[in-house]
Amino acid sequence: QICNQHNAEAPNLEQGFHRMAQAEPNLDHDISWFLLPSCWAKIVVALISFLCFANSYDGDFVFDDSEAIINNKDLRAETPLGDLWHHDFWGSKLSSNTSHKSYRPLTVLTFRINYLFAGGFYPVGFHVINIILHCTISVLMLDVFSILLGGLQFTNKGRRLNLAPKTSLLAALLFAVHPVHTECVAGIVGRADLLCALFFLLSFLGYCKAFRENKEGHNFSIFWVLVSVLLGAIAMLCKEQGITILGLNAVFDALVINKLNVLEFVQKLLHKDKLLESTGLLRKGLLFRITLLMSGGASILYIRWRIMGTGPPAFTEVDNPASFADSLFVRAINYNYYYSLNAWLLLCPWWLCFDWSMGCIPLIKSVSDWRIIALAALWFCLIGLICQALCSEDSYKRRILTLGLGFLIIPFLPASNLFFRVGFVVAERVIYLPSIGYCILFTYGFSLLSKQAKKKKILAMAVLGILLMNVVRCVLRSSQWRSEEQLFKSALSVCPLNAKVHYNVGKNLADKGNQSAAIKYYREAVRLNPKYVHAMNNLGNILKERNELREAEELLSLAVQIQPDFAAAWMNLGIVQNSLRRFEEAEQSYWTAIKHRKKYPDCYYNLGRLYADLNRHIDALNAWRNATVLKPEHSLAWNNMIILLDNTGNLAQAEAVGREALELIPNDHSLMFSLANVLGKSQKYKESEALFLKAIKANPNAASYHGNLAVLYHRWGNLDLAKKHYEVSLKLDPTAPGTKENYNLLRRKLEQLQKKGS
Repeated sequence: QICNQHNAEAPNLEQGFHRMAQAEPNLDHDISWFLLPSCWAKIVVALISFLCFANSYDGDFVFDDSEAIINNKDLRAETPLGDLWHHDFWGSKLSSNTSHKSYRPLTVLTFRINYLFAGGFYPVGFHVINIILHCTISVLMLDVFSILLGGLQFTNKGRRLNLAPKTSLLAALLFAVHPVHTECVAGIVGRADLLCALFFLLSFLGYCKAFRENKEGHNFSIFWVLVSVLLGAIAMLCKEQGITILGLNAVFDALVINKLNVLEFVQKLLHKDKLLESTGLLRKGLLFRITLLMSGGASILYIRWRIMGTGPPAFTEVDNPASFADSLFVRAINYNYYYSLNAWLLLCPWWLCFDWSMGCIPLIKSVSDWRIIALAALWFCLIGLICQALCSEDSYKRRILTLGLGFLIIPFLPASNLFFRVGFVVAERVIYLPSIGYCILFTYGFSLLSKQAKKKKILAMAVLGILLMNVVRCVLRSSQWRSEEQLFKSALSVCPLNAKVHYNVGKNLADKGNQSAAIKYYREAVRLNPKYVHAMNNLGNILKERNELREAEELLSLAVQIQPDFAAAWMNLGIVQNSLRRFEEAEQSYWTAIKHRKKYPDCYYNLGRLYADLNRHIDALNAWRNATVLKPEHSLAWNNMIILLDNTGNLAQAEAVGREALELIPNDHSLMFSLANVLGKSQKYKESEALFLKAIKANPNAASYHGNLAVLYHRWGNLDLAKKHYEVSLKLDPTAPGTKENYNLLRRKLEQLQKKGS
């Protein structure tokens, strides 16, 4: 039901609660909106927020999920829990030069719990937790908005009153269905933002509880202030933005609890009035509480700084080109343009992209660029709102606008490039918390329009239409986040100039075996960003596999020229040079790769293959042994050692290596096959037979497995079994080398035996 009536409970409660100040205007009087009991409002918000993102529950691991979850060793049981406190979000040591310094151990801990309960990397459990977190946060927003929009008042029994039930419901619904939140909910790595937001809100609500027994601002609970600081610290251990809640708590205290007029306060400060006595700051304990908040915040930041180390995170120009601009003017103008884009995503979240870097937003280099209009519009609106927030004679208006701007701007500050360089241009996930401020300002603007409008219900229907459009957009965007193919292709229309988008589409196609289409997208990525070494490396790899070795060499040589410490490109260049039979250059490339990445088992494996081609058997064995030391499950290196020792007649050593390999990788059928061949040559027929049969059970369609087992039976004298497996082998692969000849020999022998028998 859409109604204009104020909360019916309020008139009967006037004797039952104490006020922190005299009655103020209430937004609920002015708007035509749904009035629901508190429990029903929470159910509605939870259900609608669930509806928006429910279709992402069975999505894949996409984009950054691979690095943060699948390739993150901190999720596995064998990694000590203590390592989480010394590693960044991606599992790298914080002391490493390559670390992004994103310190979120509590988020990684939840990933680890997900992994352990699921028994592996099954994305459903990860997605379900994200959806539940967003629903929980959306429900909590009802309480938060009721305080921010309606004020903080309690009954004599300490129960908080909801003096803005309609406007808090509208604001919470706006938050719950905002499409810009899709990345945080449907993308599993968005768990960091969700957990941060959860403890961010709990810290705010905890701070409000400090005034439950408060009358006229005189009394407060130090316990709840300290709890609020602790919850802020937990929020920061989920994501860095969490620390900003301490500043917002201080702003809330000054504006709502102490009814501070900021402009009047500044004027008195400038005129050196008896400030503390006239404003009652000491009497009401504001300075003491702010001291607690700031001391707690400073301590948390110091501890984090000590853990992180003094070195800044390492980002490249493609991550954030404006921050690398030489001109201060270019940096400032582009930062402000990025702010305007973030504001536009809040206002019109229709064009969404998983990544906004790498040419997606070209730099503004002069004032003649038409995009300057966006900056002017942003600051025109901000300055207007700030003037109203400071200078309006309406204290309620000042409070709402200041709180709205505070929640919009303060949580965004860590992503603003003002204090340190960040590793992105625009990121939808970082406006999850600032969208709280947007919802406050939108709701207040709606109430002002409703106050002037004659047909309030038409205006309410328009807002309802916006909510419904946002729900549809959330559902559509969530479906795009279900798979990398849909996610990456959805970005082509939004950011056609983004080289990373083309790179990711190409990589996804290459992983599916569509090399021809992948080449097209990789070439476009390199065209858009001629220094995109990862695209060059991947394109060079595909060209190498298609035997287009000359172009592959050119691309990989250019990649290592641009980034001399790119170990993977050096290794791939070595593989190409080896194929071109330029062995000395290939060896040098392999060793350069190892120089830049000490623990590089795949490079040692390829180096061993080079040495094997050159008949440098000892060097080959040493290289493969290094590969298995660095990566004990490196099946190819173990296999090559066994085969080389077998081919050179070192059967005893080959057997020892084979048994060692199978102890480490007991279910690898290729190792069973290689060791079975060695045992057969050593006339250990029974053990060899058992391994062949086990390998065939694991991979029944391998023609060579049946063919070599047939050879074993042939030698052993089990001719009928030999005939059976020769026939299976030829059925699977009629062109199998040697199998047909061996089969014909066996048939002649069987015919001779039959003639003798007759």
